[in-house]
Amino acid sequence: MRNHSPLRTSFLLFLAFIFPVLGANVDWKITEHRGLRYVPLSQVKSHYAFTSLTKSGNEIYLKNHEVTLRFRAGGQEVLMNGVKFIFSNAIISLRGRYHMSVTDLLKVVDPILNPHQIAKSFDTVIIDPGHGGRDAGAVNSLGTEAGYNLKVARMLKDRLIKRGFKVVMTRESDVFLSLKQRVQLANRYKNAVFISIHFNSVGRTGRSRARGIETFTLSPVGVAHYGRSLKKSDLIPRQGNAQDTANIALATTVHWASLQKLNDPKGAKMDIPDRGIRRARYSVLTGIKHPAILFEGGFLSHPKEKHLIHTLTYQKTLAYAIGDAIFLYREATLGRTKRGAKNTNGKKRR
Repeated sequence: MRNHSPLRTSFLLFLAFIFPVLGANVDWKITEHRGLRYVPLSQVKSHYAFTSLTKSGNEIYLKNHEVTLRFRAGGQEVLMNGVKFIFSNAIISLRGRYHMSVTDLLKVVDPILNPHQIAKSFDTVIIDPGHGGRDAGAVNSLGTEAGYNLKVARMLKDRLIKRGFKVVMTRESDVFLSLKQRVQLANRYKNAVFISIHFNSVGRTGRSRARGIETFTLSPVGVAHYGRSLKKSDLIPRQGNAQDTANIALATTVHWASLQKLNDPKGAKMDIPDRGIRRARYSVLTGIKHPAILFEGGFLSHPKEKHLIHTLTYQKTLAYAIGDAIFLYREATLGRTKRGAKNTNGKKRR
């Protein structure tokens, strides 16, 4: 019998990445509301073989023996097996039934519950330590974001090489690279994924509150950049949107693994909050032709978290978590490729 690491075993329990939940085909009953399209949660339940759809107070639950989705009526935060996602649109009530936007169904829920859509396998990881040189990024009394990004990136590189990956670094030292240069370098390679490493910061008024990790993927077409309203430019497809499905799957794996490692009661146990998986139109993501994410590893502005980030233990924990997540993500794509993807009728796709 093959022995699995605790992280891999936990990962397989987190979501049915290798053996996804597949329900019967559904003739979606799409409802237009204020210029957006929605589907009823009752049909989401049927399509993905959830066994129950319940409501408790303002909370709505979709459950089966492998996956639990928790929504808040009127809200955009969704917990999927305990990991936070920020939907593009709120869960709303129409004609007495709760509905999810088609965008969130296609760009978040389906790629995770139907991972046969994950992009083909890869052997190269492009690590992008954000900022550098004349651009220090966020700064506090202990160090600079550019410096911490590079430290974690170097540890991640070593971890990935030991796992058998080819690794490309957009920068190996404290030098400045434009966002365009980073994208151009990344796009020279084939069969790759792209991870941009950053740390967060907020203004003086939010420093005692804002903390935790968050992971960004490129906003799908028609979805605004995080924190602002929709613009006409958001309706234009970007090169990175060709990887929407793989982007969210990669983000989910990295985000989940980082939370597991940082908050492991038998390990680091650092009590790092989950700020969720979010959508943004960062320049470093829009032009990338590979599955790509931007990872924010904590807040340099928080009085407690900045000291954690400064420690070798924290930096190594993050690097190992991201490295292990990329390995698990590749295992999922390899497993799916070998078995052949199935559609919702259980037949192999050709």
